[in-house]
Amino acid sequence: MSSDGAHHDRASGDPPAVRRMATIAFVDIVGSSIMMAEDEAGTHARWMKLLQEVVRPQASYFLGRIVKLIGDGVLAEFPTALDGLRWSREVQRAAQQVALAEATPSQAILLRIALHVGHVIVTDGDIYGSSVNATARLQEHAEPGGIVLTREVHEQVAAEVGPNVTDLGLVHLKSFERPVHAYALPPEIRIVPAQVRPRPVHLPSIAILPFENLGGDLADDYFADGIVEDINVSLAGLHELMVISRNSTVTLRRPAASLGEIGRALGVRYVLTGSVRRSPRKLRVSARLSDVESGASLWGDTTELSLDDLFEVQDKIVQQIVIGIAPNVRAEELRRAMRKRPGSFTAYDYTLRALDVINHLNADTFGRASEYLEKAMAEDRDFAMPVAWFARWHSLKIGQGWSNEPRRDASRALELAIQAIELDRRNALALATYGHLKSYLFHDYDTALVYFERALAASPNSALGWALSGLTLATWAAAKRRCAMGNRG
Repeated sequence: MSSDGAHHDRASGDPPAVRRMATIAFVDIVGSSIMMAEDEAGTHARWMKLLQEVVRPQASYFLGRIVKLIGDGVLAEFPTALDGLRWSREVQRAAQQVALAEATPSQAILLRIALHVGHVIVTDGDIYGSSVNATARLQEHAEPGGIVLTREVHEQVAAEVGPNVTDLGLVHLKSFERPVHAYALPPEIRIVPAQVRPRPVHLPSIAILPFENLGGDLADDYFADGIVEDINVSLAGLHELMVISRNSTVTLRRPAASLGEIGRALGVRYVLTGSVRRSPRKLRVSARLSDVESGASLWGDTTELSLDDLFEVQDKIVQQIVIGIAPNVRAEELRRAMRKRPGSFTAYDYTLRALDVINHLNADTFGRASEYLEKAMAEDRDFAMPVAWFARWHSLKIGQGWSNEPRRDASRALELAIQAIELDRRNALALATYGHLKSYLFHDYDTALVYFERALAASPNSALGWALSGLTLATWAAAKRRCAMGNRG
């Protein structure tokens, strides 16, 4: 390496690669794939206009340069963090003014911008390195219309941004082992971007917003964030609920927008909000589940616990919140399904109707659930949920003594459980049902316990998984005792 920091491959004759410090900026269009799908030509034209009239000239004004376009993103570099910040603000201000003038929100181009200071490798007019990759990942943590900064940038522009900045703490970047400390600047004008398209099965969707730390001690933010992270992980195990990634909600610690606006921006039907207040001896956590369309509160709970074991307290709080969310979402979704015309039912709606019948365990109406489940399976052949519940329906039919052909129903239940597992290898209901059938009907306890272990790994809060696995363990222990007594006799 030469004294000027250049690397040169003498054998190949390639131009030297220079390693130096730079302020790196990455710009990304919010919801670009949806916008392109709806109006490819129009979206491209609006983006090119913004690029040529705002992004490029403002970069030159602030002594920077546009390095390259990456798909729907822009990579730029600046000589100082202050130049990068001022450019980012001007670009966001101009983009938001253009967005306000659009006829419909779906046409508005909103941007996320990330800024980082780090080493880059410059070769032939391009820049590379882990700092560039980190900046590209960091933009995912910016609010639509907002700017996110690393600590290295914030230290250099703290006087410029003043108090109007949110400390995000340590955020995890995809494909990076170590988290980075980040700060967020909110947009001057909040505009709802193009709505995220729902999944084909129309599963209910939920966003867990960052819990507010009411105690005022910034050191407690980590505990509030830990609760939210655990709730996200636990809910991800429920295969009847689509949970929005925490990357999309991390900037909404103190949202100024209404829940309805947040719901539309994130493309969700439900939002969970909450707060944490810690005193020297106790911890109080409040949570509230809201329907963003109606604004109605569906469920709320306040838990107060002593601080004997902080992590055990966190586990208890998360478990209580998850247990509160799932049945209330299901009940609200069933009410929605009951109001729909039959011709507009989705596979999920049919499954909910079947569950309502199954939960009543009435011999006269139990058969109706199979009709709904068959319709759900015909509606969406790749949806594992109705298949898993059909396996469970056959199992219950045998257990309740309502089957005229238990052997045939047992075989059908096994087939359906296997089919559901093939569709979704982490479907806890299918795994637990298969384990129960192998134990209860075929006395194959070793196989059953393997499947219960898989079910509880996929969904640690599955009440059915725990109940059926406990029953199997009790039956297996009793069988071993009988065997031991027989051997002694």
